Amino acid sequence: MKRFLTAASLVLATTVLAGGTYVRDADTIVVDGTPVRLNGVDAPELGTRSGQNAKRWMVNYLRGKTVTCDLNGERTYDRWVGVCYADGQDVGGAVIAAGHALDCPRYSGGRYRHLETAAAKSRLKRARYCR
Repeated sequence: MKRFLTAASLVLATTVLAGGTYVRDADTIVVDGTPVRLNGVDAPELGTRSGQNAKRWMVNYLRGKTVTCDLNGERTYDRWVGVCYADGQDVGGAVIAAGHALDCPRYSGGRYRHLETAAAKSRLKRARYCR
């Protein structure tokens, strides 16, 4: 049984190539039918104006780009967790640098902290699980 789980983890850690990308919200995208939670990104919920703006930004940002995701083998709800790239650029870093999300240091290890904007830090509330 342990061998099976290890083999499954290796398969899940491979790159997902995008034939089609759908944006659920600013920290979850669906790539080739696979929902991916952007690791280390804390975006506002869709029920807020900030969340709607963040989703709209993400849709426009990804339009026409090739998206790939490196999954780490972890899951949260129905989503795999990973870092995604649009034409080679880190999507999580881009949405944070654009001021639509914050770094989630609990999961990013602070990888995106330097990209947070002052406006986003004053406007967006960091999720409790990210602290």
